Amino acid sequence: MTIAHNKELLQKVETSLDTMRPYLNDDGGNVEVVEITKDMIVRVKLLGACSTCPQSFMTMKAGIEEAIKRSVPEIKGVVAINMKLE
Repeated sequence: MTIAHNKELLQKVETSLDTMRPYLNDDGGNVEVVEITKDMIVRVKLLGACSTCPQSFMTMKAGIEEAIKRSVPEIKGVVAINMKLE
């Protein structure tokens, strides 16, 4: 994957996340893209209230991951690097 292609993908992912950010911000949270892997997995970091929220798994799967995969079909999955599964 070229640097230009990676930047284009990152921009598409960020644009997709911008549709989710108002909802995350309303609850005191946010999300940051850490990287897009060669396997087309987006690694994100949940910020603020999202990093400790008991509903963060649902936010990731039903919100963030679905929004990204719908807008950027080449992305195969989204993983939060700091999400606690309890």
